Amino acid sequence: MRRLPRGSKIVLASHNAGKLREFSALLATSGITVISAGELDLPEPEETEETFAGNAAIKALAAARASGLPALADDSGFCVAALNGQPGVYSARWGGPTKDMTIAMERVHAETGDNPDRRASFVAALCLAWPDGETRAVEGQCHGHTVWPPRGELGHGYDPMFIPEGENRTFAEMTDAEKNSVSHRGRALALFLSECVEN
Repeated sequence: MRRLPRGSKIVLASHNAGKLREFSALLATSGITVISAGELDLPEPEETEETFAGNAAIKALAAARASGLPALADDSGFCVAALNGQPGVYSARWGGPTKDMTIAMERVHAETGDNPDRRASFVAALCLAWPDGETRAVEGQCHGHTVWPPRGELGHGYDPMFIPEGENRTFAEMTDAEKNSVSHRGRALALFLSECVEN
């Protein structure tokens, strides 16, 4: 099974500075250098799949083919039990055309209403693609519950309204290292390192 050699240079198929910082920190121990699709001025493909894994594959394949380098994409989202798993794959789109996450969190809060079920989870699907079209995918999850009003200045996305199991702080109140040790993305990356990167 094809694996990335340690010390590889890969493209992160994202224009999100927060994600680039997170992935660079998590992959540093494997010697993998990460450059973002934004730095290479690569276009962002339309995400047309109904699953996290499907959207991650679209982004990874587009970046790998455009750059000629292996590319890693993540498609992640916030799944709220009271909303039947929404916003899910549409998590960023709930923030409107500008992807304003304050708007997105307010919408989750408004649509949850008085429902006492506050269970929620973050899901991250990672797809590694090579320029020849081969792909590998893994998925990580982090379960917890929502809180209102949002708390914390760290993190990004829906982090200020999510408390992971076993914690009393939101993701946005935790340091990067603390969050990465329990997060959906941290878990997905641990699987990625064990399954997709040479030992």
